[in-house]
Amino acid sequence: MRLVRVSDGSDAFLARLDGDDVVPIAREPHWPGADVLRVALDAGTDCSTAAAIGPGQHLAHARLLAPVVAPSKVLAIGLNYRDHANEATMTLPSVPLVFVKTTNAIVGPDAPITWPSGLSGEVDYEAELAVVMGRQARNVSEASALDHVLGYTCCNDVSARDAQFADKQWVRGKSFDTFCPLGPWIVTADEVPDPQSLSIACRVNGTTMQDDTTANMIFSVAEIISYVSRYLTLEPGDVIATGTPVGVGFARTPPIYLGDGDLVEVDIAGVGVLRNPVSVTT
Repeated sequence: MRLVRVSDGSDAFLARLDGDDVVPIAREPHWPGADVLRVALDAGTDCSTAAAIGPGQHLAHARLLAPVVAPSKVLAIGLNYRDHANEATMTLPSVPLVFVKTTNAIVGPDAPITWPSGLSGEVDYEAELAVVMGRQARNVSEASALDHVLGYTCCNDVSARDAQFADKQWVRGKSFDTFCPLGPWIVTADEVPDPQSLSIACRVNGTTMQDDTTANMIFSVAEIISYVSRYLTLEPGDVIATGTPVGVGFARTPPIYLGDGDLVEVDIAGVGVLRNPVSVTT
């Protein structure tokens, strides 16, 4: 099953896709910080059988939003592909390297990645498989970790490298507004029996910049969830971006950074294609 957030121009809805038909099943509340996916998960809604609450529409005519917009947290894993760690000339981690992207960075498919030119001249792409949690996980075993997953979506862990490397920690450089595109939908876990067997790619203006497989992760999705859950409770709707493969822009000779008018695509087999234009303001 694929789950989407869609807008009708005034309201946002959680919907499932029946083929290419968008079937709305819950309306997003209007209180600050509301997230219809989190509301539905907290209510125990079975999204596969929930009744439609309004007329559907064809996917081609739907305005898709980020599938989750206000999770309690967005976590990310650094240096989780051996070749990427090598290209970055960084030591391979012995345990998952966890950092935070703040929720203001979340945008959906087709929304622009945008920033003022004076804030960064070194903005980079990072294609990543993102996990969306379906139920609370606290100190779970690796064997049971995937039982807590709702599904998977595409993430672009956009990174201002000048800010990231100047700070010597990653939160600011990873958390500019619009620096966490997610989407286009969540593919539920039953449709992805092995998250370690997915091809993952990033294209910029049609040119493939990253092309790898999640089989090459240092730490698997199950290992990441189990490790993180030892230290902090994962809540329904939380997002974990699981790391990016080799091919990022800053490690190329010469470096390749995103610029005004670019189009970035994250393509993960069995999950979808997330497209975002780039708009640099003055």
